[in-house]
Amino acid sequence: MRTASAFGWSIFLTAVCAQSACKEPMHPPQEIDEPSEAPAAKPTEQKRTGASEKPAHAAPSHEQTADGYEVIRAKTSDGQGADVAVKAPPGWKVASPPDTPDPHAGKFTLAEALKGLPAQGKLTAKMRTSLGSFDCQLFEDKAPVTVANFVGLARGLRKFWSAKDHAWVARPYYDGTTFHRVIPEFMIQGGDWAGDGSGNMYYTVPDELHPTLKHDRGGLLCMANRGPNTNEAQFFVMETAAAHLDSSYTIFGECSPVELVRRIARVPQSGPPNNRPLTPVVIEKVTVERKPGGGAAAAPVAPKAAPVAPKTE
Repeated sequence: MRTASAFGWSIFLTAVCAQSACKEPMHPPQEIDEPSEAPAAKPTEQKRTGASEKPAHAAPSHEQTADGYEVIRAKTSDGQGADVAVKAPPGWKVASPPDTPDPHAGKFTLAEALKGLPAQGKLTAKMRTSLGSFDCQLFEDKAPVTVANFVGLARGLRKFWSAKDHAWVARPYYDGTTFHRVIPEFMIQGGDWAGDGSGNMYYTVPDELHPTLKHDRGGLLCMANRGPNTNEAQFFVMETAAAHLDSSYTIFGECSPVELVRRIARVPQSGPPNNRPLTPVVIEKVTVERKPGGGAAAAPVAPKAAPVAPKTE
């Protein structure tokens, strides 16, 4: 069963909310003077009517969102707006939000994330993709909360909400996700379960803007967000320096080879604003370990050809 996301307890009187699943994609801005690419703030939650209010008879409006959802409007007996439904297209279902709290209460420590790993050595993450592998050194001393979240998700220790299972689950989160946004001479972005940047994790991680870390080179591993202190699971790997990101995005590691970033950034894609690869670049497996001497040594790039755009008849 395919799943389409609709976050919040209900979707309220707007087709736009249904299209975006009430949450804007996470987009690090490519240029500081391009406000259209700036991280969008979280939409304000719409006010819900009281449980005692009885909605009047509601009939389908036959309005549809761009992605095929029928928007159903309703009003209360006194003419005020009431909660409405979104009818999914055939073969789809609307994903429901958590009905139980985050089992970690929004907190997950580095000690929990590193459980079972050796105490000594550089903390590293090997990220195997469909186009080659990254070796990433993680900055646990400079961004401990961010690293704890990333490592906990990668190792299946930090639980996350699965709409498919309708439960908080503990399994390797990143395995099988994709790099859903790629921009040459800038960065590649991934780690979203929804595959388009709109996925909601139902918890946030605060920014960790360490003064010694700057977006001054390719290979840096950074968190994507929708504004201050809204980090979740999505990340990006830089291809080149981007100083305008310094005050807004957490740097929590460094990956090599940068050549692999360049390769992924140049696969055939849809173009702005989504810059989505036409053939998915899959994050097949993320493995976390401690290595003597660090993990940013050059990793071999698999000799695979870049994906070819599908031909149309």
